[in-house]
Amino acid sequence: MRLFLDTAEIEEIREINRWGVLGGVTTNPTLVANTRSEADAVWRQILSEVPGDVSLETTEADADAMYKQGVELAGYGPNAVVKVPMTPEGLQAGRRLTDEGIRINVTLVFSPAQAILASEIGAYIVSPFIGRIDDAAADGMHALRQICDIYAIQGSTTQVLAASLRHPMHVVEAALAGADIATMPYEVFTKLVHHPLTDLGLQRFQADWAKLQEQLKGEA
Repeated sequence: MRLFLDTAEIEEIREINRWGVLGGVTTNPTLVANTRSEADAVWRQILSEVPGDVSLETTEADADAMYKQGVELAGYGPNAVVKVPMTPEGLQAGRRLTDEGIRINVTLVFSPAQAILASEIGAYIVSPFIGRIDDAAADGMHALRQICDIYAIQGSTTQVLAASLRHPMHVVEAALAGADIATMPYEVFTKLVHHPLTDLGLQRFQADWAKLQEQLKGEA
């Protein structure tokens, strides 16, 4: 399962990228707006920093305008993936984009039925929002497992991206469910590496090493 960062903050991207585990980045209009910078500049900088897939979301509501914007976004770089919403207009624009060989990420997906539609238009990625499904008093992970099972049974080539992940166990459960990609905020990504026993073990190793060095100095 590839690990993506859900952010538009370049410093967050650079830090996780240095770890050598960043598979890609997802952005949305809210994340870009939070940077208080010109969207085009933000997108182009992220695309240059990350060798993996970077999802850039359309903001037009009309299918024709969304298609035209999608073509423009796809031209920003070979690793650009165009995000379209799970709406009739998004499906229409998305189908035109995929017919032209442009990779799309169908976002704001909340049910297996919607995921079937995304696969039908040849989406490269489908993004079910696990945390938001939970917020609606439903089982987000159950929906994710259903989507992964349906795609496996039907032989779909659309990749499942588990989105709206709120904590490390969401990431683990997404991997167990068979998701191809998990995207998460910086706060969740940084929690993946931490464990109290790792910290305690490292402290003990360092203390024992320092003690050995002092002993060797005394014997010299």
